Amino acid sequence: MTAQAILPTSAALDATKRRDEMIAFAIMTVLFIAAPLAVYPFFMMQALCFALFACAFNLLIGYVGLLSFGHAMFLGLAGYVSAHMAKVGTIAVGPLHLNFGPVDPIVAILFGVASSAILGVVTGALAIRRQGIYFAMITLALSQMVYFFCLQAPFTHGEDGIQGVPQGKALGFIDLSNQMTMYYFVLAVFLAGFLMIHRIINSPFGDVLKSIRENEPRAISLGYKADHYKLAAFVMSAALVGLAGATKSLVAQNASLTDVHFSMSGEVVLMTLVGGLGTIYGPVVGAIIIVAMQNYLAGFGQWVTVIQGVIFVACVLAFRRGIVGEIAHRFGKSL
Repeated sequence: MTAQAILPTSAALDATKRRDEMIAFAIMTVLFIAAPLAVYPFFMMQALCFALFACAFNLLIGYVGLLSFGHAMFLGLAGYVSAHMAKVGTIAVGPLHLNFGPVDPIVAILFGVASSAILGVVTGALAIRRQGIYFAMITLALSQMVYFFCLQAPFTHGEDGIQGVPQGKALGFIDLSNQMTMYYFVLAVFLAGFLMIHRIINSPFGDVLKSIRENEPRAISLGYKADHYKLAAFVMSAALVGLAGATKSLVAQNASLTDVHFSMSGEVVLMTLVGGLGTIYGPVVGAIIIVAMQNYLAGFGQWVTVIQGVIFVACVLAFRRGIVGEIAHRFGKSL
């Protein structure tokens, strides 16, 4: 028997990979559908929003190799814009003043996504000129600028934030004020964003991003315009983070400075590293773990951050690839 007959073909490996991914996605979907039967729905909605946030962040750091310390600016700005459009519905830029009135929740979310995408174009064009720690520091500085903008802008109401955001009726008939209806709406948003990220990663565009991560000079020598690809990935990540932030503002019915603060950028790094950097499902697991700790360990007060730090150190020492990364490595799977 020849070695060629013994070794699996690339087509067989691809088929096995697709089968494993379909099984993993089906299991995740079923678990999330059934979750409200055992877990408080509001907690799960928060976890899903942060899971999408972490997955979008992982698209940039895990598959392009760009560490951003400022991704909270996209989460927070989208939340403010979405909450403002859902509650007031006015746009005032200089002499331009448009009054839409309170808009459909889905339209409000789209406004939030668009605002994050536009901010991503502007900040990304500045940040991708540098690499490594310089890129991280530039994104942090830009994030602080957005934070102070949100603190001073009239429509954000400063430290009070935007309160009492109406959840309304999506498409005119889906009553989001019903908790279970809102949960499955958020789940649909998460799954749509997750599948979009999965498609980006497994497309020819995603292959170019991985090649830039592994060896950017070689990718450039092959004719790829690395800066263009990195900017595109940065904007996509920003838009998907905006989707998470806009949805979260409707779930919590408020938008505040917490979501745009630099500490939120640190939390998403923690979620991604704990779950598994560069894995598809790792950020989801990491986000659920961190959100669960913040909710169920709230009685410890400020000690929650210490406990998070201990868990992070333990994960780095025992699970260097993250929880999902170690499981995937142990069983030779792609998760």
